[in-house]
Amino acid sequence: MKKESRLTFWESLIIMFVMFGMLGTMMIAWKMTPQIPILLTFTLLLFYGRFRGFSWNELQEGIADGIRPGIIPMIIFIMIGVLVSAWSMSGVIPTIMVYGLELLNVRFFLFTVFVSCCLVGVIVGSSFTTISTLGIVFMGIGQVMGINVALTAGSIVSGALFGNNMSPLSGTTNLSTGIAGVDNVFDHIKTIAHTAVPAATITAIIFLIAGHTTANPDMSSVHHIVRALYANFFISPLMLIPIAVLIFCAIMQIPAIPTLLAGSVTAIAMHVVIDHPTIKTISDQIMNGFQLNSPDKKINAIVSGGGITSMMGSISLILVALTLGGVLLKMGVVDNLIGKLSSQVNTPGKLILTSMISAIGVNFLVGEQYISIILPGTTFRDNFKEQGIQPEYLSRVLASGGADINALVPWGVTGIFISGVLGVSPVVFISCAFYVWLNPLLTVIFGFVFGKNYSQGKVSNSKTAERIAESVN
Repeated sequence: MKKESRLTFWESLIIMFVMFGMLGTMMIAWKMTPQIPILLTFTLLLFYGRFRGFSWNELQEGIADGIRPGIIPMIIFIMIGVLVSAWSMSGVIPTIMVYGLELLNVRFFLFTVFVSCCLVGVIVGSSFTTISTLGIVFMGIGQVMGINVALTAGSIVSGALFGNNMSPLSGTTNLSTGIAGVDNVFDHIKTIAHTAVPAATITAIIFLIAGHTTANPDMSSVHHIVRALYANFFISPLMLIPIAVLIFCAIMQIPAIPTLLAGSVTAIAMHVVIDHPTIKTISDQIMNGFQLNSPDKKINAIVSGGGITSMMGSISLILVALTLGGVLLKMGVVDNLIGKLSSQVNTPGKLILTSMISAIGVNFLVGEQYISIILPGTTFRDNFKEQGIQPEYLSRVLASGGADINALVPWGVTGIFISGVLGVSPVVFISCAFYVWLNPLLTVIFGFVFGKNYSQGKVSNSKTAERIAESVN
């Protein structure tokens, strides 16, 4: 790439503001579906890059590089579509719904959803798995109970991401740990707990209060749904076996794709043994989703869904978003902006704030959580070392500003996933995903309040190590 083809900082800044202005106007003011605004923005950026001296081959390399990190998430999306359809047709999801409706108290519903998703998230180490399993069930139960959709989705997302942060099995947790140079993932978890636990506690209190202000549901409607589920599905504790298989695979640290396939195959096998469907019926439902055709339209809407085709809209959005992000990376827009920020830090508080802003900025520019961890992490790692700040505080920033914030980006991989699986607009759940807002905020506040301790602890440890080395020598 020729030197004169590189963009300046101010040019990169203008591109960012123009891009966000276009996306905001078309998606928020004009209420256009995200794919078209992103595709239009990408088109203009592509031709501007060619005008500024980038070759078509370079720009196409940027597109390929941008899409590459999203290949596995897109395959996971397809596997989740299969899982949801398999669990619906076999009766796994209806069974959980029946038990949930019979056991849950409406006033503690939101609190229970949050805590349950926290626990499962820690166990399986995947917010995607938590949301696509428990999340779908809780959305259905909440709908029957008349709970506000935004609050239900917010409690699911908040719990799943807290569990993801606190799990040693989490991919983003381990990536943040590795990029920051933390030797032990449990050192990272211990450090992020200082902000994550208070954020989760505040979130739990909010959902507890919100639940107690929720109006009582029509219990006759709840009882009607339970009877309808019993009439249309085989409801039994045996139908919890696919869930046990899924959790076992996650605990054994089997990757997401084979784990999801194992949960799907188990459910389909049980469906074949119990209900004897034809291969053609199973094939159609895996592809197009399960559709219940009972006289009750309400129960049909609640338990129908899933399938590979249900994920195609989300996958197309991921493709165009990552394509745009890849061109921005290739043109150096992201590097220019982050590089300028990295030169403006001289205190722990400012460094943590700047690192957080960079992680959030990359999230909104690129829309991919792994890149939002890798780029700021590699950029600011030396700054943390120069100030003597322990790497656990950088990994905390990367986990909260990179992994968590991606859920709040309408064109981010996580945001798209949540919207597609739970069937709600990003605008709906973003406002009530309280934990996702609180954890990064507390990370920055703690950086300014306790930042000197971060540095002093490292310096002290370094001096102690030097004294020990001197005494040995």
